[in-house]
Amino acid sequence: MRGKIDFMMHRRWPSVALFVCLLQGAYPCAASQSAKAGRNTVGEFQVGSTFRKFTPQDKAYNWRGAQTHALATTVWYPAAASAVEREVEIPGLSDIFSLGRAAQDADIASAPAKFPMIVISHGTGGSALTMSWLGHALAARGYIAVAVNHPGNNGAEAYTAQGFSTWWERARDLSMVIDSMLADPTFGKRIDSNRIGAAGFSLGGYTMIEIAGGITDPDAFTQFCASPRADGICKSPPEFPTLIDDFERLSKNDAEFQAALRHSGDSYRDPRVRAVFAMAPALGPAFHTASLAKIAIPVMIVAGEADANVPIASSARYFAANIPGAKLKIFPGNAAHYMFLESCTESGRKMRPLLCTDGAGVDRDEIHAKTVALAVDFFRAKLR
Repeated sequence: MRGKIDFMMHRRWPSVALFVCLLQGAYPCAASQSAKAGRNTVGEFQVGSTFRKFTPQDKAYNWRGAQTHALATTVWYPAAASAVEREVEIPGLSDIFSLGRAAQDADIASAPAKFPMIVISHGTGGSALTMSWLGHALAARGYIAVAVNHPGNNGAEAYTAQGFSTWWERARDLSMVIDSMLADPTFGKRIDSNRIGAAGFSLGGYTMIEIAGGITDPDAFTQFCASPRADGICKSPPEFPTLIDDFERLSKNDAEFQAALRHSGDSYRDPRVRAVFAMAPALGPAFHTASLAKIAIPVMIVAGEADANVPIASSARYFAANIPGAKLKIFPGNAAHYMFLESCTESGRKMRPLLCTDGAGVDRDEIHAKTVALAVDFFRAKLR
């Protein structure tokens, strides 16, 4: 099940300060800023950033065993021309990743009257902030970009087996974020509700297929992994070595998980999402070809040729071959899985070599720039 555990970071990687700030919804206390030089994205707008904590009204919302019963969300947006971007520094996380620059809580740009919105789904065990490179770049080009921490499956709090196993619930998180952003007093009136897209990495890429209309079948995935066709996506990684056993145990003994499992085959299509951009999408074998054939919105897929975590034959290429009109870009050579994470600092490359070391000849910043160009061209063409 490697595709479900694509962020092999020790669950204690954030500092205590980061835990407290993120879980209390206090982005300003977590994100100190300095004026030192750092990565910036050239675009039409200065970029603002802020934090939201959305609480669904549904008392039965499936929190997947998570401690936090709210959807912690990071927002990047086109800011007023007077906004001053500064390097974002978050204790613990900034030791590993370069989180780019933003003007915290700056005024939103006065024009145009409305902006398209892209909701973003991180890889399993990651977080909204590990997708800063994409969120910032989209905002600089005129999009409101919104990334959510998926409950029980994000690096800002303790992982849960339910969070790693209940894949299909992630699309519901994105739909709830769309609801909440459209009702937000600051952003709601500035979002063009007819121009909403979504983007995701790894398990977030799987989430793109699901929110586009694909129907999950966990049994199909299990059968694939029991067959001679099984590949790297079927392995439990070091970070969650008991995951396969946990999934089986939950399926047999946990009433709450059993109830959720009965809804794994439901449709989580959100008709407000008009186009999806999937990076290294996981869990291809969990979708039947007949399900994929019914997807009727534009889909673009990007992946690395050397991805051993989510092999492209069973996922990226499989999706592209079976979703009508889907576009596929494979980065060649040693391009692998974690290049779609935020770029790493020098200390990050030493501390987390698995996450931060790319193959020979691979420049992560260059991959990001090419991916951003593809995403922007795709959304501009499809969200008219």
